Amino acid sequence: MNELDRWKLLAAETFGYSYDNYAGHRGNRQFDQYMPDDVRLLDRACREAWPLERLANELDQPEEDASEMLESFRKALEVVDAPTPAESFRRSVREDIQQAVAEGIESEEKLEALVVQICFRVADLSFRLQSRDEPLHKYSELLRREPGVKYHNR
Repeated sequence: MNELDRWKLLAAETFGYSYDNYAGHRGNRQFDQYMPDDVRLLDRACREAWPLERLANELDQPEEDASEMLESFRKALEVVDAPTPAESFRRSVREDIQQAVAEGIESEEKLEALVVQICFRVADLSFRLQSRDEPLHKYSELLRREPGVKYHNR
């Protein structure tokens, strides 16, 4: 079964890997130990409000890199710790769209890059559903839910 624990899901999100790709690196010390250990360190730094200098020292990274990792980790928490796979998917796609808009989508190449990233997010959703042995249709209503619309069955 292609399952990743929470730390490995957070590592995949933090370091920009699709879940399936990350799982495919089982047996590789970088993916099995070092990246999840860095994520645990980032988690501790968040919980204990470490100064950036301390985090950079602990990660053995320049402060700028440590800051970027911390920001990426915080975004990863939002995705991985979502209450459902559907909400995780929505959050990840929203983040990808916000980033693309901030960087500008003025060319066909940039638009295609966003489409590819959304397709990666679909693959991540599929991975998580397969890991949970759940069908996509279980989350159909949550995926179609529109903000501000009152639904009669809830």
